[in-house]
Amino acid sequence: MTLPKSTPTSLAQRKDAARKAAFAARHTAHKAGENARMAQAGYLSSVLAKYRGVPLAGYAQMRTEIDPTAAMEEASAHGPVCLPVILAPATPLKFRVWTPDCVMEAGAFGAKIPIIGDWITPEILIVPLLAFSRSGGRLGYGGGFYDRTLEGLRAHRPTIAIGFGYSAQEMPDLPLELTDQPLDLIVTETGIIDLS
Repeated sequence: MTLPKSTPTSLAQRKDAARKAAFAARHTAHKAGENARMAQAGYLSSVLAKYRGVPLAGYAQMRTEIDPTAAMEEASAHGPVCLPVILAPATPLKFRVWTPDCVMEAGAFGAKIPIIGDWITPEILIVPLLAFSRSGGRLGYGGGFYDRTLEGLRAHRPTIAIGFGYSAQEMPDLPLELTDQPLDLIVTETGIIDLS
């Protein structure tokens, strides 16, 4: 995916234009069908199998995001799995324990979160995205929650960020800032991109 030739010049304008292009590309890819989503879930499970028992953060799928639930369910049989919770704007995420049968409610921005459960610190995060680059860049929704969270987690211990999306979401000329935290792996319907 590339941006239109009349791309604005400021970083904020470039990010806005990239987000619009990425939303459209993801929407088109999502409509492509179940086979792509099943392939992605299989690739994600094969990555997570190498980290059995390591605390894992997934996410609750919204709109045209790819759904990591099948891989999260499999991982939960071997160790703790949690979901991100937004407590306030411009703060890092907190993570509440998730199980396949836990009771959920709508959290900030409508994402489902467990109603109750312990807070845990993940060492692996499955990260939703609008776009990614093969250099490990990630374009999110603009709130900075994952960037703040990964920066804080990585200051204390190695933390793996796995970008999960469609191959159509690749954007080679991704506009990035110094505060954007890199991905370690990217999983798409075509395979695993290891950036280590």
